[in-house]
Amino acid sequence: MKLCRATIVAALAGACLAAAAAPQSDKQPITSNTGRFGDPNSVARKYQDYMYGVIKEKKTDELILTQTKFGVDQTFILNKKTKYTLDGKTSTFDKLNVGDRVFIDVDKDKKTGDLIAKKVVSGVDMPSIPTQP
Repeated sequence: MKLCRATIVAALAGACLAAAAAPQSDKQPITSNTGRFGDPNSVARKYQDYMYGVIKEKKTDELILTQTKFGVDQTFILNKKTKYTLDGKTSTFDKLNVGDRVFIDVDKDKKTGDLIAKKVVSGVDMPSIPTQP
């Protein structure tokens, strides 16, 4: 019995040491050159900290989004300080439609836990094109 236990302990210790001594690979993972999945470091880089979703319901003081990163509908409170951007230009609440895909810059109310929208971005964000001198 003691010999069996000692053999098992020795085998497990040897396996652990062998796994710890195995060299790590210095190879980088294969990246796709076709652009099929995009480069996560360059696509929508400035909107990485924003919440994404599709407008499900629109009320005067809140937006309800579906298809959020949480997988459930999220309600965002709108106030007078909320700014709206459509196609890279200043916009208004009235130009938002149900079904629009939006990015929302969010503040969380510390007392209630409500998500307050600081900025709502929709449409295509046009990059600035340098002008020829």
